[in-house]
Amino acid sequence: MLYSVGMVRREDDLPLFANQIPAYLTVSELTQSIKNSLEREPGEVWVVGEMSNFRIPPSGHLYFTLKDDKSQIGAVMFRRQGNGLAFAPEDGMEVLCFGRVSLYAARGDVQLYVEIMEPRGKGALYLAFEQLKRRLAAEGLFAAERKRPLPMLPCSIGIVTSLHGAALRDMLRILDDRFAERRVIVRPVKVQGDGAASEIAEGIADLSRSGLVEVMIVGRGGGSLEDLWAFNEEIVARAIYAASVPVISAVGHEIDFTIADFVADHRAPTPTAAAEMVVARREELEDQIHALANRFLRCVQGRLAVERDALARLAKRLSDPTRRLRENQQRVDDLSLSLSRRFQDHLARFRRRLAHGSERLNGLSPLAVLERGYSIAHTVPDGAIVKDSAALTVGDRLRVTFARGKALCRVEEKE
Repeated sequence: MLYSVGMVRREDDLPLFANQIPAYLTVSELTQSIKNSLEREPGEVWVVGEMSNFRIPPSGHLYFTLKDDKSQIGAVMFRRQGNGLAFAPEDGMEVLCFGRVSLYAARGDVQLYVEIMEPRGKGALYLAFEQLKRRLAAEGLFAAERKRPLPMLPCSIGIVTSLHGAALRDMLRILDDRFAERRVIVRPVKVQGDGAASEIAEGIADLSRSGLVEVMIVGRGGGSLEDLWAFNEEIVARAIYAASVPVISAVGHEIDFTIADFVADHRAPTPTAAAEMVVARREELEDQIHALANRFLRCVQGRLAVERDALARLAKRLSDPTRRLRENQQRVDDLSLSLSRRFQDHLARFRRRLAHGSERLNGLSPLAVLERGYSIAHTVPDGAIVKDSAALTVGDRLRVTFARGKALCRVEEKE
């Protein structure tokens, strides 16, 4: 019989063979026993379930819950294993996990320690492709308005690809056949395997910084999804987006699509087609020049015929200019007389209004009041107008203004 920690035992509760079987286990001993049992059975297992409560703390480890319609179990994938995932886990995703079941003794939680994780239903690479495609599209890296046109007959063409592939030979052959005098700068890179994406991004950046090319082809020949995967990496997409010259993506065959195709200014179905897009055939350009010259000549001749007809119609309508000049001179004289009369009438009306206003202003003037026998008394020396005799005292001096002249007076008496 086992006893809980801290439980008081009585002598009669002890098992018969108390000297052989421990009376109790500590919590740590109990959890360790459970942990050992879990790690022995079921051992390493594959588990499928829906992911929820997914989170990544600063430690970089991946914590989540695996569940189905009846049960759930906590799971953890440490950073070292998580860094190798080709896709980004998220809530609601059905995943297949390989790992071992154990007990997290600090909390007594049963957990699945995941070593391998794969998306259920879709391959990890395809899922990673779709996730990165959605994210870069949301950032505007695929926007049509930022796509740049290809230069006409560039003098210098850059190619970022492998030196050992048939794709480079095909592109050089096409460029040499069409315009051998074009300069081609090849930046050799790995196009598959570890480190290929970084090399491709560096090659794009090197040609972009050099200022030696007017257009750039980035690509390789066909292959499996895994072979072409370097062109689905985010580092390559951002290098293409940051390039200072238009970029043509030429990866794989016509049916192959990569993230580089969506970011590039132009997509070519094959590397050979990319070389054909950069420079046209000399014969085709010469034919276009001849066609444009003939079209221009026809347009000029047609325009001249139209202008000749218009000139002939105007010549028929044109009359004697001297007669028109005399009519205009007479009209100017009539307008001058009319303007003079209108000005005189306006001036007379203004003078009458001025005289009337002057009469009204004189009627309101205090001088007119004085003319009727009134006067204005000012105190001396401040000059204030006296309106009430109560403001005066006997002996005050006043200056009285009449219609004509002034007088200095003294108050002898007030009423």
